[in-house]
Amino acid sequence: MANDARSWELPIDTGAIPKNGADYDAIVVGGGPGGSAAAGYLAKGGKKVLFIEKGVWPRDKVCGDAVGGKSLGHVKDLGVKDKLEKTPHFRVTGIKFSSPKGHTVRVALPEDDVEKMEAGYSLPRIQFDHLLFEECQKHVRDAGGHVIQGGDVKSVLFDDGSGGSDPGKGSKDARHAAGITVQIGGKKGEVLTFNSKEIIGAGGYRCPVAKALVEDTYEEAMVDRTHYCGGYREYWSNVKGCTDNSGDIEIHFVDSVVPGYFWLFPVSEGVVNVGIGMVMSLMDKQKKKLKAMQKDVIANHPLFKERFSDAEMVPGSAKGWQLPFGSPRKKEKLQPRRNTMNGIRLVGDAASLVDPFSGEGVGNALVSGEMAARHIIEQIPHNVYQDELWSVLGPELKNSFNMQKLSRRKWLLNWFVGKASKKPVLQEMMTEMIASKEAQESLHSPWFMFKTLMF
Repeated sequence: MANDARSWELPIDTGAIPKNGADYDAIVVGGGPGGSAAAGYLAKGGKKVLFIEKGVWPRDKVCGDAVGGKSLGHVKDLGVKDKLEKTPHFRVTGIKFSSPKGHTVRVALPEDDVEKMEAGYSLPRIQFDHLLFEECQKHVRDAGGHVIQGGDVKSVLFDDGSGGSDPGKGSKDARHAAGITVQIGGKKGEVLTFNSKEIIGAGGYRCPVAKALVEDTYEEAMVDRTHYCGGYREYWSNVKGCTDNSGDIEIHFVDSVVPGYFWLFPVSEGVVNVGIGMVMSLMDKQKKKLKAMQKDVIANHPLFKERFSDAEMVPGSAKGWQLPFGSPRKKEKLQPRRNTMNGIRLVGDAASLVDPFSGEGVGNALVSGEMAARHIIEQIPHNVYQDELWSVLGPELKNSFNMQKLSRRKWLLNWFVGKASKKPVLQEMMTEMIASKEAQESLHSPWFMFKTLMF
């Protein structure tokens, strides 16, 4: 099926492997949206970059596949938006919610944004990541840098001579990144060393740079199951109500799934990303398995049984993964967790920035990737990055965490969605909440909520 219309199924030529011991202005580890953005912006800023991706393209990334409005400015700046719009995708015009009792409400996205095609897309990450990586690796190579696929980063090197696992006798705060070692071509491949005093970790929730920073240097926990979500995804074709190329994505608070939710995100060409997610600490308490829960919802739930009656699951598409939420941690000085030290900045999932309510991570990955690159280009002290990251994303992440906690209460979901299904003013408020950070703040004003719900 590989042809010009499906370029994301083809390999990407990234040139020759650089020589062992080469020096760079910056090294970016991870080729997803956060890493691609960081590498692209660094290169556009004139920096010589080493850009490393552990996989080999084409490669998949398990995700809900939504690309929200905050992503599109960066997608445009990096030269990808026009190319994306010429490939198959689903244009999101609204979000449909349902409560455990089966009440439904549709929240329209702001019409002006939809008309300008700024409201967001839904498309497979194998497609989105390929388009973004391909363009950003060109920026890197055009600026004199190098790109490595199939590169497994084995250690982060520091100026005290350690390989990251032992901080040594000196102060942890005084250590500075000096480079990385990376194995090329599998477990028996050659291990090379590359040098840089600026490293960006964008390798997902298991990022080796994040591990070297958080666990090995500061001996802090990367994984807190109260702030991690388990996700499970399948692709289905011919799901009734999901065959157009524009429309609604769906979030359903199904009785058997709460606390958590079941989603249907059309991605294009009659294919739907169907998934389920739940906070891992709550999964532990209930001893639930996401795959079995999803199978039961599809086969037996009255809202979905008929919709899936003629549908077929795409073979090989069933996969699970973990989402590191950006929800605030109690009693922690650095939020959502430590994300920087001398010469290291973390972005995206490596920085634990996934939205705690929606589960969307692409937008925050792109925002943090641009920010990390800008700080390196402008030589801003590393500790400022942590502060700016939380000042920009923190208010939204706090609100989303509050919404996540509210969504664990079935009676409240039933009451709220039931009210919203009958009150246009409440639907308008929900639309504004999605579009406006100022309106999101109103959700947590008791008086505002009382007036809206009761009158």
